[in-house]
Amino acid sequence: MLQTTSQPEPDTRVTPALVLNVQRSAGLRRWVWRHPVLAETDNRLALALAQKMDISELAARILAGRGISAGMVESYLRPRLRDALPNPSILRDMDATALRLAAAVQARATIGILGDYDVDGACGTALLSSTLTALGCHVVTHIPDRLAEGYGPNIPALQSLLDQGASLLVCVDCGTAAIDVLDHFEGQADRIVLDHHKPDGRRLPKGLVVNPNRLDCESGLGHLCATAVAFLTVVALQRTLRQQGWFETHHAPDPMALLDLTALATICDVMPLQGLNRALVAQGLKVMNRRERIGLAALANVAGVKANASAMSCGFALGPRLNAGGRIARADQGLRLLLSQSEHEAQAIAEELDDINRKRQTVESHILDAAVEQAREQVEAGHAVIFLHGDDWHPGVVGIVAGRLKERFNRPALVGALKDGVVKGSARSVTGLDIGAAIIQAHQSGLLLTGGGHAMAAGFSVKEENCAALHARLDEALDEARHLPPQDDLLLDGVVTIRGATPTLAQQIALLAPFGPGNEEPLLAIRDVRCVKADRIGQDGNTLRVILQDADGYSRIKGLVFRAGDKHFTDLLEDRSRPLLHVAGQLRLETWQERENLTFFIFDAARA
Repeated sequence: MLQTTSQPEPDTRVTPALVLNVQRSAGLRRWVWRHPVLAETDNRLALALAQKMDISELAARILAGRGISAGMVESYLRPRLRDALPNPSILRDMDATALRLAAAVQARATIGILGDYDVDGACGTALLSSTLTALGCHVVTHIPDRLAEGYGPNIPALQSLLDQGASLLVCVDCGTAAIDVLDHFEGQADRIVLDHHKPDGRRLPKGLVVNPNRLDCESGLGHLCATAVAFLTVVALQRTLRQQGWFETHHAPDPMALLDLTALATICDVMPLQGLNRALVAQGLKVMNRRERIGLAALANVAGVKANASAMSCGFALGPRLNAGGRIARADQGLRLLLSQSEHEAQAIAEELDDINRKRQTVESHILDAAVEQAREQVEAGHAVIFLHGDDWHPGVVGIVAGRLKERFNRPALVGALKDGVVKGSARSVTGLDIGAAIIQAHQSGLLLTGGGHAMAAGFSVKEENCAALHARLDEALDEARHLPPQDDLLLDGVVTIRGATPTLAQQIALLAPFGPGNEEPLLAIRDVRCVKADRIGQDGNTLRVILQDADGYSRIKGLVFRAGDKHFTDLLEDRSRPLLHVAGQLRLETWQERENLTFFIFDAARA
């Protein structure tokens, strides 16, 4: 293990093939190719794809670089659930869970469902609740309050569900680690856990635990969110009821109508959009765009999502609003919205969530201002991991702040809120460094009161007097982070001129959607441009709108930079001397007020 130094070690990595020879951009990043230079065989593949699909060579090269062959292109561009959906029985405990739920349906039992307070928990709870209700069960639900109850099931909450008549308890997006809480109810009610969080060791709660990340599950579906696990549970349940002849005399709900919830949760929980997830999201967005779910339609309206929903609108418009209640207000508001059957009620809840989200942004901004300076000091002091906490920081937004710090400093970041001598918080990590495993190890060693998560995100609680020891342990466990550059490399898929950045190219790139982890939206560099106009827009003036012009002065394109005040390269775009630049970003053709607009969303800039 390398010794801690007062300054970060210099970057000694082997330099990959650079794009436009950008070794250090104004955004402090190297520009490198996402995929190695195509070999001669790959060149032939790109040309074959271009001819088969009648697309540009650049778009074909992007497909070839992602390993898409001519035989795969149809299923990749048009993923079908019938091709990707596995047999739910490959999940451990799934068949027994389906049988137990089927027995509850036939008995018209009362079922208690407890879900997490985030988007995945709300969507999974809504999906299961609406299905069981449609099948004739009486369902009572509970979403724990983040401040009063904390994460996961607790004895008073589950007892309340039993007091309301529940004979079966189901936990969604939580419960795997709640061994003592769930085992407390042995003999009082059966328990089912539908989750995806990594367990802390091999021991699980007694009862049925459907979790693709449990150590004895060989399904290979560890990339699913909890709502997707709940969707597969519904598929298994309806199969079991069909085999038992139930649907010969009863109506069978359409599970495909649940895909809007599954897609939203998959996107907002940042699951990799490959394989089954890609099919779930692609088909789920189609269901969402029918706007048949009253609550989501109302939320889309207040969020300004006028056109068809996309992974971007789910992640940046719908998700944050749906999450807002669980962060700083009533935890069950998102669930109430998703289950609403009244347009008037749904509109009222959606507007309330929109207002709460604006308040959340204000709270987050105040914390972030202080956190950035403290984080900078820790990085300069040589820490591998950023670990901050404050006694006046709202616990509902510390995860967002951790994510912002991770992005700004390219380091794993933990941010917590201190209350009564205990710091409760969230962690976010960079690609390649497993923060969840580090947190679980710290918990197993007795350093943490609670802790768990996955590679990119985790939650924890620790006594204040143990914070320094925790920071030291994480510095050691994630020592590789000391040698990361100030910003991660920008992975580019192609280089074009302004003349080449056409609406047609944007349409061809859009064929690769839905975009997200595992299927990132292509990043292009536009070479040799000048920024001839730059204006700050938006309510907070933190969006930069620019006009880019080629060196000859003939062609132009509009560009946008979000959160411009946080970007190192913003000054270069606002430089009134108009230097010659290369800019990197995403090319999109968007519809606004029934007009198509070509826009380049800028991620970085460098002097040409």
